[in-house]
Amino acid sequence: MNEQQIIDWLLQGDVSIQYQVHRDLLGIDDADLQSRIAHEGWGKQFLSQRRSNGHWGDRFYQPKWASTHYTLLDLRNLGLSPDNETVKESIDLVLEAGKAEDGGIPLGPSTSQRSDVCVNAMFLNYASYFNTQAKKLHSIVDSILHEIMADGGFNCRTTRSGASHSSLHSTISVLEGLFEFQKTGSHYRRKDVQSALESAKEFVLLHRLFLSDRTGEIIHKDFLKLPFPSRWKFDILRGLDYLQYSNSEWDPRMDEAINVLLQKRKSIGTWNMQAAYPGQVHLVMEKAGAPSRWNTLRALRVLTHFNRI
Repeated sequence: MNEQQIIDWLLQGDVSIQYQVHRDLLGIDDADLQSRIAHEGWGKQFLSQRRSNGHWGDRFYQPKWASTHYTLLDLRNLGLSPDNETVKESIDLVLEAGKAEDGGIPLGPSTSQRSDVCVNAMFLNYASYFNTQAKKLHSIVDSILHEIMADGGFNCRTTRSGASHSSLHSTISVLEGLFEFQKTGSHYRRKDVQSALESAKEFVLLHRLFLSDRTGEIIHKDFLKLPFPSRWKFDILRGLDYLQYSNSEWDPRMDEAINVLLQKRKSIGTWNMQAAYPGQVHLVMEKAGAPSRWNTLRALRVLTHFNRI
């Protein structure tokens, strides 16, 4: 397929795909198209699974992918309107349930003392996106910044089994969360947030998105797979997509990851969906092993931003 045929194919997908194609590849931020996400396709299906108590699944974090937490993250990644009142109500319910002693979001009643930096970062991401009052998020920002490690990144294992080196999994979630909070225009701990964004980004680039900074070997082969949704896990496309979303300039340390992404492009010009992470879900958006509109859209906006088309 040529470029126009690929765009046409993308525009045959779910309305959330259509909206992001217009916004990211065609330069048209169509508010009317975005408003349809809540009433059609995947967005409507996710929202329809909300229970009468304002939650999805059993509660905030259970069962894993069908919980309130991951459903809100999915809705944010669909591009649902930031003014959606149903989602805003559910976010407020989580905040009203109380915070852990460290100011973060507890995963359940038995984990009230320490929260998880990855979950806090993902919560900060979608809560900021859906225009939650910034003041309600200050303690979550505090809890995240408290977890920064000496190497500039983050690792959720610091609150469990301990860790001496940051994790790309945790660090990408923190980057997404702090950047979305920064986009709200809040001045809360502005210099600290900016410093953490810079050091965390440097941590990702130091590892060239998937390589050990000590041996140069691939950290984990799963970093080269392209599942979506990404959940809490890192992969090269998620990392590159954050770098384009945050309007980062080209850095030669992205080169290996870009080359891997280009090698994964199929002869027809699309990228496949790779195996999804196991677990209960509300719906399967795309089948593994088949051409993926999500991955093709995300790859194209990365390559377009960095002028690598």
